[in-house]
Amino acid sequence: MFVLLLVLIVVLFGFGFLHPMWWVAAAVLVFGAARYGRGGRGRGGGSDFGEYQDYRDRRERQDRWDRRYSRQHRARWNREDRRDRERRG
Repeated sequence: MFVLLLVLIVVLFGFGFLHPMWWVAAAVLVFGAARYGRGGRGRGGGSDFGEYQDYRDRRERQDRWDRRYSRQHRARWNREDRRDRERRG
């Protein structure tokens, strides 16, 4: 499939000498292949870099969640801890 796409891009580039619109079509194919193809981050890209970015995005969301709710509820947790210590002691 990749070889067929490469041949199509080369043919469109060659037709570009007849009419420049074919160069635009070749550029669109190159962009699409780079964005959604084997090395891109589109659906089913499967590249390690895309997986790392997904991992990093999940970690950043989790960190934001943890920071937000640990600050928001820290006073309540401290009060509950004091009550628990008073009951035990």
